[in-house]
Amino acid sequence: MATDIHESGEDYLEAILVLQKKNGAARSVDVAKHLKVSKPSVSRAMSVLEETGYVTVGDTSFLQLTAKGKAKANEIYSRHVLLTQFLQKITGVDAEQAEENACRIEHDIDSDVKKGIERWMKENS
Repeated sequence: MATDIHESGEDYLEAILVLQKKNGAARSVDVAKHLKVSKPSVSRAMSVLEETGYVTVGDTSFLQLTAKGKAKANEIYSRHVLLTQFLQKITGVDAEQAEENACRIEHDIDSDVKKGIERWMKENS
């Protein structure tokens, strides 16, 4: 899927969104722990995401998604949830295995395939 940010950037945006939903806020240290990466890796990624207008990193230790960042993170997260549910339904694997696999394929799925999965899930729920 063509995108204006790399797969790792999508992972960071999704992590910020998930942490904000879970904890009410996201800090670099939380993102590092969530993604199992180093704090310097998060710092580099936040610099790129800030330059491209997806996040703001203020004087506080909290990361904020911009409107553009929140829209992109929600798109990524909804694709992740859809794929996790789809994989569970069609394969019968547990949630953890479905989620791990969804993480690997969520960045490469075309929008028309996503729409087809959404349609199938509605018809087979």
